[in-house]
Amino acid sequence: MIDFGSDRPVHRQLADIIRADIAAGRLEPGQALPSETRLMQQYELGRVAVRQALGVLRSEGLVVTVKREGSYVRPQVPVERVAMQPKAEVTARMPSPDERRHLDIPEGIPVFVIKTPRTRDRILSADRTILTWDSGAPTLSDTEGLPE
Repeated sequence: MIDFGSDRPVHRQLADIIRADIAAGRLEPGQALPSETRLMQQYELGRVAVRQALGVLRSEGLVVTVKREGSYVRPQVPVERVAMQPKAEVTARMPSPDERRHLDIPEGIPVFVIKTPRTRDRILSADRTILTWDSGAPTLSDTEGLPE
């Protein structure tokens, strides 16, 4: 339920409720969320608060919104493991609109940019990619606590 006396904004509280329903499986991938009007009535909120809550969930990659249809729980996508080369550099950033269209990723999902010497940069959707490194390369846990 929404606590109107809380310091937490009501749109964040609604996002928390919907997020918990997704995590618990009460809302399944591909399933439509209740309409904005239904959410307004059920939680006694205004349209702006409901839209802000849906915006938070979109930015987290949990829901997608289709104009004139509504919002849906984002389907789970297959994950690809990508082995990193020893000299590769990886950065994460938000994609451009063209990259989002090309990679078919919704708003709010970052991309990995992999730079390797003498090759073109690879841009991969961060929600569909697990980056792995050669087992011989030091990891953060291998170097933690060592004097600099």
